[in-house]
Amino acid sequence: MAAQPVSRVVRRVLRAGVRSCSSGAPVTQPCPGEPVVEVPSRPRPFLREGTAPFSAFLTDSFGRRHSYLRISLTERCNLRCQYCMPEEGVPLTPKADLLTTEEILTLARLFVKEGVDKIRLTGGEPLIRPDVVDIVAQLRRLEGLRTIGITTNGINLARLLPQLQKAGLSAINISLDTLVPAKFEFIVRRKGFHKVMEGIHKAIELGYSPVKVNCVVMRGLNEDELLDFVALTEGLPLDVRFIEYMPFDGNKWNFKKMVSYKEMLDTLRQQWPELEKLPEEESSTAKAFKIPGFRGQVSFITSMSEHFCGTCNRLRITADGNLKVCLFGNSEVSLRDHLRAGASEEELLRVIGAAVGRKKRQHAGMFNISQMKNRPMILIGG
Repeated sequence: MAAQPVSRVVRRVLRAGVRSCSSGAPVTQPCPGEPVVEVPSRPRPFLREGTAPFSAFLTDSFGRRHSYLRISLTERCNLRCQYCMPEEGVPLTPKADLLTTEEILTLARLFVKEGVDKIRLTGGEPLIRPDVVDIVAQLRRLEGLRTIGITTNGINLARLLPQLQKAGLSAINISLDTLVPAKFEFIVRRKGFHKVMEGIHKAIELGYSPVKVNCVVMRGLNEDELLDFVALTEGLPLDVRFIEYMPFDGNKWNFKKMVSYKEMLDTLRQQWPELEKLPEEESSTAKAFKIPGFRGQVSFITSMSEHFCGTCNRLRITADGNLKVCLFGNSEVSLRDHLRAGASEEELLRVIGAAVGRKKRQHAGMFNISQMKNRPMILIGG
């Protein structure tokens, strides 16, 4: 694609004004009449505050320290993204089986006490949860928590962001897979492109930098827009993150639809040969690049072609209270059921520690993952 059409697209988008979606699976639950404690595979001391630099309960058998927790606030979403859920939707968990606000905060407090310093709120779409601002404000009070982020589809962002910022929100990821309004409606099966763009500009206006824009790249759908997205970073403090298309239940993943990191990078280098690699941050999932003179940068999430399992520091709690130690694994343990059975803090930590201790060295690979039973992305937390 020539540079001139790119410039025209960018000007058109900027005159017009990024989206997230984020349950099935084996679940460990306490049996009636039996202890709620799951015995770990090896002894793990209960660490009191100040006795160790990082909790043994959040350190797996390969030495990976899990300091980043993603919490899904809801399974519901106001979009229907093709790669996130099937067109007919997904069966939703009854409200009584979802985590309450008190349970979310109880678990967050426990994880932070053990060494988690970053929490990201996901969904579904987290900004449709009525008490999302209050949850952010409560999380902000946790000593040791450095970052509170959110991944959103951006539809409600412009309206809620001033309140969220005041409550303590420090990082934003907005999902947006196209800069063409008509294509946006096709991908997400809803209207709302201009609301998403308004949310991006509100985040910039309020001083968030960088504003991360997540773009799932799918062959035959939006790979022709790579240069248009990169061109946005010339004048805006964006980190456009190109994500390899990943297999989840119901999203009709096909290897032929996946555009690899190296193919995307080659496309960018043809237009901008001066593109330079940036140093990788510890435990980062992204390979970052920058065009000299541009305000923003571009990144690649290479989950399929070049996994980053060896430095993974992430854990996930689903909206119904299950702990997932790997995005692509189907093993889960219900923290909700242990909480509601009256488990003590120490008992919960042993359950968590046992799950973390079973985390595998790496995921099964894209072809095996595509054959495995797992939740749709919206029921995991995107």
